[in-house]
Amino acid sequence: MNRVHAGSFLTLHYRLGADQGPAFVDTFGAQPATLSLGTGELAPAVEARLIGLAEGSEESFALPAGEAFGERHPDLVQRVQRAALDAAGDRDDDYRVGDVVRFPTPDGQASFAGIVQAVEEQSIVFDFNHPLAGRPVRFDVKLIGVLD
Repeated sequence: MNRVHAGSFLTLHYRLGADQGPAFVDTFGAQPATLSLGTGELAPAVEARLIGLAEGSEESFALPAGEAFGERHPDLVQRVQRAALDAAGDRDDDYRVGDVVRFPTPDGQASFAGIVQAVEEQSIVFDFNHPLAGRPVRFDVKLIGVLD
């Protein structure tokens, strides 16, 4: 029976969310996820819970606040002027609280996301913290397949 190790390629169902509240990601009842450990698809603290599990395992893990996605940082809540958004080519006047907006990195090779916290006449307040930062996290997993 195959066991998970660093670099394993996995097929699994997983649910990841705050200890209280709805799941942030939930593949149960849908297509299973496929991923390779160590490529950044899961947070390192979440990946660590998978190491050593046998193919076919079903487990639940509780991660303490801040372990999975770090602590919340107030300085990652930022006000962006609408003029700056317009200049960047984003003329979406219909921002709503809770929307996830993607921003390109300066080199254009990747992106990062901010969640709209407030919509003001001249600016939008974005939270660039991970939605689960600073919160206890529950991780449920059903390991379907493990390839070395």
